[in-house]
Amino acid sequence: MGDSTNPRLPEDNPTLAPLRAWVQQHDLPQARWGVAYSGGADSLALLHAAAQLLPSRVVALHVNHGMQQAALEFEEFAQLSTLGLSVPLMLRRLQVRPRKGQSPEAAAREARYLALAEMAQAEQLQGVWLAHHADDQLESILLALSRGAGLPGLSGMARVFVRHGVTFHRPMLDVSSQAVRSWLREAGLAHVHDPSNDDLRYTRNQIRHLMAPILDEHFPFMAATAARSARHLVQAQAILEEVADSDLQAAGWPNPLIEPLQGLSEHRLANALRRWLTRTHVLATPSESQLQALMRQVRACQTRGHQIRLKVGQGWAVRHEQGLQWLPDL
Repeated sequence: MGDSTNPRLPEDNPTLAPLRAWVQQHDLPQARWGVAYSGGADSLALLHAAAQLLPSRVVALHVNHGMQQAALEFEEFAQLSTLGLSVPLMLRRLQVRPRKGQSPEAAAREARYLALAEMAQAEQLQGVWLAHHADDQLESILLALSRGAGLPGLSGMARVFVRHGVTFHRPMLDVSSQAVRSWLREAGLAHVHDPSNDDLRYTRNQIRHLMAPILDEHFPFMAATAARSARHLVQAQAILEEVADSDLQAAGWPNPLIEPLQGLSEHRLANALRRWLTRTHVLATPSESQLQALMRQVRACQTRGHQIRLKVGQGWAVRHEQGLQWLPDL
């Protein structure tokens, strides 16, 4: 794969400016940070920028899923490239086994975040940087559109989120994939290529290889404008959550009373119930039909004997005394 280091790197690493801004906003004195490092183009550029900005305060975190033959090759590249950068590497090897009904990709993603969080906690890192970029964000938004998602899905990938007690950051969401790869070519930096990214059985890869080239030809700034739209939607979603939290506080938490909910308009009722369910438990996320059914039951609940027991998410929304309660499947 060639030498992954070069003493005369060009200075215009496109990840450097956004990462510097991110550091200025989030960094603490002497805090140490992790970079989720696959050895691919995007994480390689991010790791170079991180090592330049915070020498001796960056740790590369590599997860070997054990799901493809090239995994050991990726691991070897990660070891050699971090050695050349004088960046310590933490390595976690996994044997991912999807649960019944779970896709291999979802199982790998779930296991990867858990492994990254465990390594970050072991190293007492301030947070972990992920190398998702503007093109990844566009793909996520198009996927959400194809699934009929609401504002949370159409907002794309969050810039900051917490999982397994660790804060993850995406400082590159305004950086294009083309800019990263152009810099790597100019710098003469080799990187690994995951062959699973070319498998057209996966919807995301179909968007990347079939749709994205057409969009880029006819709408060359679409990734940037989609990222801007996503930021607007994040703001709109935050306002909806504030309204819902206010309505739920008035109705009672964690089991809102039915009568105050009945006083809400249709849109505010839907907003409040959706927020109640998603705050109650990640497994309580309702489908559109489940939410509509629950709204009808709330409206119809006019007598003390009216019972509510509806399948919602991976559990049940039930009437408990004068309020609502969500119970997971046993």
